[in-house]
Amino acid sequence: MTGYPFAAIVGHDDLRLALILNSISPTIGGVVVRGEKGTAKTTTIRGFATLMNGPLVNLPIGATEDRVVGSLDVETVLTTGRAEYKPGLLAQADGGILYVDEVNLLPDHLVDALLDAAATGQVTIERDGISHTSPARFVLVGSMNPEEGELRPQLLDRFGLAVEVAASRDVEVRCEIMRRRLAFDAAPQTFAAHYADQERALSEQLEQARTLLPDVELPDAMLARIAHVCATFDVDGMRADLVIARTACAHAAWRGAQRVGEEDIAVAAKLALPHRKRRDPFDDTGLDEDQLDQALDEAKEQFPEQPENTEDDGGAEQQPPQPEQSDADLQPPQDTPDEQPTQDGKAGRADIGAPFRP
Repeated sequence: MTGYPFAAIVGHDDLRLALILNSISPTIGGVVVRGEKGTAKTTTIRGFATLMNGPLVNLPIGATEDRVVGSLDVETVLTTGRAEYKPGLLAQADGGILYVDEVNLLPDHLVDALLDAAATGQVTIERDGISHTSPARFVLVGSMNPEEGELRPQLLDRFGLAVEVAASRDVEVRCEIMRRRLAFDAAPQTFAAHYADQERALSEQLEQARTLLPDVELPDAMLARIAHVCATFDVDGMRADLVIARTACAHAAWRGAQRVGEEDIAVAAKLALPHRKRRDPFDDTGLDEDQLDQALDEAKEQFPEQPENTEDDGGAEQQPPQPEQSDADLQPPQDTPDEQPTQDGKAGRADIGAPFRP
């Protein structure tokens, strides 16, 4: 069955970028999508799973723990000498996307299990002294309608990025969405073939970004700017700092750069802070972008970047081939920030006195 192409999606720029960055660096920790129904959230996610060439596993709200994490049949030990492992949805999602619609309605203990698997890249089952571990490296995507209830803050914070989606109020945008959807419904294969080159170009750029990511440098000045922004927004703990650092590295790789710049941090902060900013119960959700711009300007002033040593790398950034431009193109503008994730799922590290590398 032919699916709706990811490159044909109109709008939802933040959601598309968040998915791309998590695919580049899964250690970012997934994305929670908040918004009204009927805004093509599922269509976008399914299209991206096809672009990744990985499985899309839907986790139903009524799933049991055994169905989610898997099970061990220890009774077979008596006849075969080993326990029989039955993989759950977490293991089945390895290499693809685990999608939880209405994640706010999922029992807390199951949310904990899938967040743990997303963070570690594996799922472990233990029963009667016998344990089994399976790889579970996937992009975690949870969607929710806040009108149906909120996700507990402790669980919401564990999602790496957060995106708000809403239907456009622009008449031309709404008309274009209808044109494309009607054309797809009338001739799915013909419609998909029209976007095949753009899909292929995006897929190639994803692979190039994953390859480049381990070589992306995060200078000390940029680390200080990230810390300043998080302190300004009074976020709890250090998770936001680490998520922004990983996301900034992924975004730099997505645009073909070997060094994180201020635009990468701006994009990462926009995606990582909305669900972590402390607020009063009656405050609006989302992020005050004017406040973010001010915090970024202050950080730039307090922590200027040192001149780059051009003797080692010639001062040139490696630029991957760019996909053909179109109204559905996802190429990040030169003056705006974007995204990125890591394929091997390993967290970044920095030796004392050395620049951070993911």
